[in-house]
Amino acid sequence: MLHVVLFRPEIAGNTGNIIRLAANTGAILHLIKPLAFELEDSKLRRAGLDYHEWARVHVHESWADCIAFIKPNHIWAFSSKVSNSAFDVRYQANDILLFGNETKGLTEDIRAELALTNAQFVTLPMKAGRSLNLSNTVAVSVYEAWRQLGFN
Repeated sequence: MLHVVLFRPEIAGNTGNIIRLAANTGAILHLIKPLAFELEDSKLRRAGLDYHEWARVHVHESWADCIAFIKPNHIWAFSSKVSNSAFDVRYQANDILLFGNETKGLTEDIRAELALTNAQFVTLPMKAGRSLNLSNTVAVSVYEAWRQLGFN
C-alpha cells in the first residue's frame, strides 16, 4: 500500500483529482492541516467525481501526527529543487510519497527535519523552467511506484 501525503494543500480541485487517483489505484491519501479549503468544497467534490466513497482519506493535524499514524518504510519527498529522479528509486509497500503545497512546496522546517531522517528528495524530470501541477505530479509518481509494486 502506498501513502500519498499532501502537506497543507491549497487548491481543492487538485486534491479532488488526487482523491480520484487514490480511489483508482488503492493509494491512501493523507492531508496535513491546515487545508486552504473545506473537504465539502464543491470544486473538490466536482474534481473527485463521486469517487470519494472508494478513496481512503485521512486528515492529520500535523506532519508528526501523520508519520506516527503511518509508520512508513521510507519517505520520498518530491521537490523541484533537487536532481534525483523519482524514476531511479525503488519503491516499497508502505512508503510515503510526500508533496508540498502548490505555491510554496514543503516548508523549510519540514525539509530540515526530512534531511535528518532516511527520507530522500526526488523530482520528476521535465524541461528546464517548466512545472507540472500538483495533481499531475502525484499521478505520474503514484503510477510509477504502483508499477514497481506490480500493480498490487
